[in-house]
Amino acid sequence: MNRILILIFLALPFWAKSQVKLTGHVMNGSEPILWANVIISDHSEKVITGSITKDDGSFAIIIKKGSYKLKVSFLGFTSLENSILLEKDTDLGKISLTSDSKNLKEIVVTARKPLIEQKTDRIIFHTENNISASGGNAINVLRLAPGLTIQNNTISILGKGSSHVMINGRLIELSAEDLITYLNSISADDIKSVEVITTPPAQYEAGGNGGLINIILKKGINDSWKNSATLAYNQNKYGFLTLRDNFLYNKNKVKLSISTGGNKGYSRKKQDLNTYYPGGLWELNYDGKQKEDNLSGRIALDYDLSKKTTIGGQYLQNYNNPSSKDYTSINIRNTSNTIDSVLINNGFRKLDSKSNTYNIHLISNLDTLNRKVSFDVDYFTYDSKSNNNFKADMFSPPKIFSGTNLSAQNVSNQKINNLSAKMDIEHPLKLINLSYGAKISFTNSQSDVEYYNTMTGNHIPDPNQSNEFKYIENNQAVYINGVKKFNDKLNFQVGLRLENTQTSGLSRTLNQTNHNNYLKLFPTVYIAYKQNEDHSFLFNYGKRIERPGFAVLNPFRSYINSTSYSEGNPFLQPSYSNNFDFTYSYKGSLRTNAFLNVTSNGFGVIFTSDPVSKTQIITRQNYYKEYYYGIGENYSSNILPWWQNQTSVYLLASKTQFTTQIGAIPQNGSQIYFAFNNTFSLSQSFKIQADYTYTSSFNKGLYKLGYTSGLNIGLKQTLLKKNISISLFANDVFNTAYLKNYTSIVNGIKQVYNENNSSRFFRLSLTYNFGNNKLNAKQRNFGNDEERKRAD
Repeated sequence: MNRILILIFLALPFWAKSQVKLTGHVMNGSEPILWANVIISDHSEKVITGSITKDDGSFAIIIKKGSYKLKVSFLGFTSLENSILLEKDTDLGKISLTSDSKNLKEIVVTARKPLIEQKTDRIIFHTENNISASGGNAINVLRLAPGLTIQNNTISILGKGSSHVMINGRLIELSAEDLITYLNSISADDIKSVEVITTPPAQYEAGGNGGLINIILKKGINDSWKNSATLAYNQNKYGFLTLRDNFLYNKNKVKLSISTGGNKGYSRKKQDLNTYYPGGLWELNYDGKQKEDNLSGRIALDYDLSKKTTIGGQYLQNYNNPSSKDYTSINIRNTSNTIDSVLINNGFRKLDSKSNTYNIHLISNLDTLNRKVSFDVDYFTYDSKSNNNFKADMFSPPKIFSGTNLSAQNVSNQKINNLSAKMDIEHPLKLINLSYGAKISFTNSQSDVEYYNTMTGNHIPDPNQSNEFKYIENNQAVYINGVKKFNDKLNFQVGLRLENTQTSGLSRTLNQTNHNNYLKLFPTVYIAYKQNEDHSFLFNYGKRIERPGFAVLNPFRSYINSTSYSEGNPFLQPSYSNNFDFTYSYKGSLRTNAFLNVTSNGFGVIFTSDPVSKTQIITRQNYYKEYYYGIGENYSSNILPWWQNQTSVYLLASKTQFTTQIGAIPQNGSQIYFAFNNTFSLSQSFKIQADYTYTSSFNKGLYKLGYTSGLNIGLKQTLLKKNISISLFANDVFNTAYLKNYTSIVNGIKQVYNENNSSRFFRLSLTYNFGNNKLNAKQRNFGNDEERKRAD
């Protein structure tokens, strides 16, 4: 099969037909016109092809040689029509449109991008004017995007589960907690839109059952520079300050982007866990004060070697120090529900983690038919050091000290290195637009845990609870993807990705080695049919893989406190999902979506409790097959000229089968999701945002989840021609949007968990923009996408 794919790739460049490229720039004086229509028709007025202009007014059309009619138009301007003979590549240069003052003499036309835009393989949520996100960060934006939920440090697409996140096509390869911290460092005011890709095409890594979320940053036009600075203060029980700055420069052959940001302060972490042992209830209450210190930065530079070739590189750095003071109390009750004793855990956790990502790339247009090749080499490092000290004292009512139950220290280190290289080729043909490429990746992860018994006041090493683990993973992939437009109504896209993976895990302490090798194909199919301007239909299918994170493959125990520990599973296998999705759109504003996702060999966290030792054990297993399905409606409109609304309603359900005996019964049920987002533009400079979400309780797989609801309110005032903006935002006004009643029953022992990590908070922010706003600094992907996501 590999030989066949190589032969196909070598033969593709010779398949091109006789075509030419038509380019130009549509302008209003010195200002580019965005979204202008450029239509090519034959002399009988039959439309052959067309395009719309980009941010800089440019367009590019590939067409057969011949004689045509050209029409360029835009609302509020006089259209331009000419006959044109195309025998070679033609650049029309600057095409000037003049304002149609006659038609606009007594009215004002305000053009708005649609809040939601449906594409063949993704939904685009335009966020530029969203007030709730103003002065906030990327997490605030994602909470507003249709069909996205964020809970318990997990970002999910409805019906898809945990999703991977990209910035301008670059996957952020961090653990769930580190990813949340990193996204908190990105200014919401720098985000243009969010792409929700439920079924990613073949050019993306096959990893991630939950699809992809792509955050698109703002950009302007050429020959200018811009700086944006934001200062924000967040207040929950504690407070923290955020400062961000983003500088963009784009002139002549140089494109430069520099961004940096950081947090300073504290937030509250609050968790409750009730464990119903046969001998009585254990009530655990955790209250922590976590330091929110974070610093991140990015620099990207591109240089045009020629009109066809660009070389560049970028560097991304992220440093976190989320240390915390922890206080955990456990009320131990008897069968009469009377408190027999109280276990108090006092601890201090210090965590230092940093990641560095390096990229160099080359992009070259091969010819005038828009064939393009790009090369990327990426290197990623992640270094994490953790120091966890805890002491558990026993008390008899009323608070009489009866002894120390446990005193210990855990010191752990993890280092991850990834080197990857990839090549991508875009190859438009007369019959089909092809893209294809290949990637290789090498990952090395080393971690160690040192356990010290401090009961006597001295640090006594315990070799039986210390461990060293080394993990190696290599991956090779090739893909091919084709897009075919049959006519103005029917579009078809199909892709195939082949991935070959080899893994090796070595626990030196346990003297245990595990190997795993697998070769898998991942197909994708998209069919889009547009009946007319009012009715359109879209079907897509894709197969995905979810690989275990590096850390959860480590078989050793890591103690959280005196009554709880977590252990990995080196025998974990990847899970696979087959995803089916159908969408009907009416007039671009009402979307009906139905989906079915089938996950096999699913793995996840299992919370069990030992009734003898009264210890909570957190493990991971491949234990289920799941059918997750649902139907939803999404409606966006301008109810009044000053009132923009987006409403989403979903009915979700699941059916789970346990494929491994874990001492539990599958929970199956249905759920209602509702979101109501409103923007009120009271003037050109003052807006109000009011959003409400609700999810009903849900039985799914091993767990039952309680309901959540949340009301968010935001105010925004702009000054000095929108160069300054001040916003006030209240998140979860009634403090009801946190994770609650997360229930499981394993081996007859019931556990109920609640987590409220500062769900309710208030934010005041100030943003100042200066410089030349006409800027277009390009962003570049990193190639080691899948690997960095799984770093822990």
